[in-house]
Amino acid sequence: MDIKDAQREVRQHFSGGFYGQLVSGVLWLISASLATWSTPRAAITFLVVAGFFIYPLTELLIAVFGRKSPLSKSNSLNSLGMQVAFVLPLSMPLLLPVARYHLDWFYPALAILLGAHYCPFVFMYGMPAFAALAGLLVGGGFAIAMYGTGLCTAAWFAGVVLLVFAFILKSIADKEALEIKAMG
Repeated sequence: MDIKDAQREVRQHFSGGFYGQLVSGVLWLISASLATWSTPRAAITFLVVAGFFIYPLTELLIAVFGRKSPLSKSNSLNSLGMQVAFVLPLSMPLLLPVARYHLDWFYPALAILLGAHYCPFVFMYGMPAFAALAGLLVGGGFAIAMYGTGLCTAAWFAGVVLLVFAFILKSIADKEALEIKAMG
């Protein structure tokens, strides 16, 4: 399987990243709600723990709503997907000293890490839209850390950006699926 076919299969299986962005966005918004109306500890703990369930929840949604078969074993991007999946959790220890130094920087720092985590998705999905998502998360996280106020601003920002991109990415993948269907 060549790279273009592998990328197309990834786009179609994950609906352009829709389900993953949907799950992530909802979890960020729940965490933002907790940061706003509960305690920072509850909010941060929720997002960190729930973050480990993003991929299983994504696959569950795909199984229930996506009706897509798994990626083929010949898809060379399976390995890249697994490697990319570990980038964020392995980077998260950086958040400990950041949050200890300045708690309001936890969410901006995590948004920056999340944005960096999305950079390889540009290649894995073959979708430049992931570069825009990465740029917004990194740039937004940085701007909020430098000029924002309050613990939860970046959490609300990231949650909304993720949800908006879920639908943008899905529309790109759906358009491609319709074109493929029309051709053959």
